[in-house]
Amino acid sequence: MPSLSNSPAWKQFSQAVLSSPSKPDALRIITAAQLEVDLTTQRSSKELARAAHALLEQQGFEQYRHDLFEGAKINWTENRAAWHTALRAATPPVAVAEAVLTERARLAKFVEEVNACNQYRNVVHLGIGGSDWGPRLAFDSLAGAGTRRTLRFASNVDAHAITAALEGLDAHDTLVIISSKSFTTTESLANAACAIDWLRANGVAYPLDHFAAVTANPQAARNFGINEERIFQFWDWVGGRYSLWSSIGLPIALGLGIEALNEMRAGAAEMDEHFLNAPIEQNAPVQMALSAVANRSVLGYGSFALCPYDARLGSLVPWLQQLEMESLGKATLRDGSTLDVPSSPVVWGMPGTDGQHTFFQWLHQDGKGAPVDFILCAVPDHRHTRHHRLLIANCLAQRAALLEGKSFEQSLKEVTKTEKDPEKAAVLARHHVHPGGRPSTLIVLPRLEARQLGALLALYEHKVFTEGVLWGINPFDQWGVEFGKRLAGDIERRLDALGSDPAVSPYDPSTAYWVRKLASR
Repeated sequence: MPSLSNSPAWKQFSQAVLSSPSKPDALRIITAAQLEVDLTTQRSSKELARAAHALLEQQGFEQYRHDLFEGAKINWTENRAAWHTALRAATPPVAVAEAVLTERARLAKFVEEVNACNQYRNVVHLGIGGSDWGPRLAFDSLAGAGTRRTLRFASNVDAHAITAALEGLDAHDTLVIISSKSFTTTESLANAACAIDWLRANGVAYPLDHFAAVTANPQAARNFGINEERIFQFWDWVGGRYSLWSSIGLPIALGLGIEALNEMRAGAAEMDEHFLNAPIEQNAPVQMALSAVANRSVLGYGSFALCPYDARLGSLVPWLQQLEMESLGKATLRDGSTLDVPSSPVVWGMPGTDGQHTFFQWLHQDGKGAPVDFILCAVPDHRHTRHHRLLIANCLAQRAALLEGKSFEQSLKEVTKTEKDPEKAAVLARHHVHPGGRPSTLIVLPRLEARQLGALLALYEHKVFTEGVLWGINPFDQWGVEFGKRLAGDIERRLDALGSDPAVSPYDPSTAYWVRKLASR
């Protein structure tokens, strides 16, 4: 079997990308689940479209997509399905329907009961990674529409996080949720121990009565002491970073209402239908993935920037960092060989217009720059029309400037209006040159509501899945994360036992030095 770079379809795709114009003329906008995805400024041509079809066929895209929705074990290194689409389907697949619908009903009943009793004005959510970013993003994005409860998040093992989350709350009116797929996550359990101490110190006689758990390991939650009726399950066929649609959405239901969680699921399910049934040329996740692979593996961009022009979407950046970089940050193919083209760009960014005053200088005039995903809401949820008009103007202007650039001749013409010395004008004009031809995607939401947010997240999930297929890597494992966890556990044991067991020889000199030095503090 030839390497990817030597395969016929890849060679055709690469050549087509390089020969396609960097400033396309034809408008290319795809409507998907109420979102409009503008790919006009990405590489595009008839030859590239044909080559993309050939590459998708060579890499087995149709079969992988079918397997995703059918619950096949597409997470091949862990011999598991990745069946997050089943969690948001109105009618889940038969094989998991009873389990999914039962947990949905249990969660809804719990929320209804605590609402009816007006319990828990405060909810503290303890999770990390995939158990944290999804609920945190949803709450940050949608809280402007009104919240039922104060909702706080603590993920980091740094105790400053949990103490800040608990500060000022009434312990007797606080529910603590531990969200952990394995229920062995160091950070979440360490923070839970702090929360128990805090509850007890504030006069709560039975702290564990103020806990709920969301986990794929309910027995461990029982052993921890959490009431059976407050343990909500998901399953090993749900990846952590894809688990928002499961009972991991409990804090969303408590903070924003069960309707918000259900609407998010409905929007994601709508995007699932689009991804499954739309033709390739009009399939938004597929076309975004093809552009991403072209930008990274052919054009050599090492990163891409995410710039939502909506302050409420600030948490979308770290959410997508985890989704993209934990899913695609690997280079081993199914047969154990090494991928021989670049994959997994670095994901970074922040909301506009703050980003314009932080890193857009680099985007515009660095020698290489980076592609950008711009996200915009057509209608705001405030009455300040000029603010929104300014936001739209800035978003569209930055995107246009990245594409069009500014030539030396244009710059010189501008500079000579104030600098009459020809030599000085020529030097100064070179500082005003913008290369242009820089790719971007614009995603426009009608407005930021739960359904549209769910569709947006599913759009990126399917984009990442398609990238994994195109590169031939497994987007559902994270062995690098597991390796680091194991080392951290070993070092913690050595820190605890250093007085009796000073052996730190397995580590490099720097690590051994700091283990010895910091253990003495």
